[in-house]
Amino acid sequence: MSGNWTLVFIIISLWSLFWKGCALWIAGKKDQKWWFLVLLIVNTVGILEIVYIFYVAKKKWSDVKEIVNLNKHTV
Repeated sequence: MSGNWTLVFIIISLWSLFWKGCALWIAGKKDQKWWFLVLLIVNTVGILEIVYIFYVAKKKWSDVKEIVNLNKHTV
């Protein structure tokens, strides 16, 4: 794999990991087991996770930033 493709893969992986982590955190806190399983198993490069966070769970960007800040303090 060339250097450019490696960089693209890393960026996409980090993007997907960020959104998947946030979506799983929200689904777990809301005790939505089916959403948690679907989000855990299905990989859509963050698209399903973003739809879940902002349209199903009805969260705002400030809620997502709070999750990120909470995780920084627990590490």
